[in-house]
Amino acid sequence: MPRPPSSQLTEVELQILRILWNKGASTARQIHNYLTEDRNTNYSTTVKMLSVMLRKALVKRDETVHPHLYQPAATQARTQQKMLKDLIQKVYNGSAGSLMLQALSSQKASPEELAEIRQLLDKLEGDEK
Repeated sequence: MPRPPSSQLTEVELQILRILWNKGASTARQIHNYLTEDRNTNYSTTVKMLSVMLRKALVKRDETVHPHLYQPAATQARTQQKMLKDLIQKVYNGSAGSLMLQALSSQKASPEELAEIRQLLDKLEGDEK
């Protein structure tokens, strides 16, 4: 009995999703051409990956046109949010604060990023009052 597909995105799946988010609906051949800019892969491997991603509901395929067009099943923001929630649950025991402290202490944030973080914290503090 085959195991159920993992909900975790692989590096290649994420790379394919980034292509689709940036370039829009694309054929398997177009996706393959974009992929080969960064990695050496066979066209058949790209088609297989798209098939797996269809089963995992990560992409949608428009079969009304030929060649078929693939597009992401979710927006980039929604996918990032889901991945972040999974990370917070699995690695930081559900603590978003622990994640933020670790992130800010491990890599220097730009002044612009710090200003955005301060703005978000001020907004969150205002919402609690």
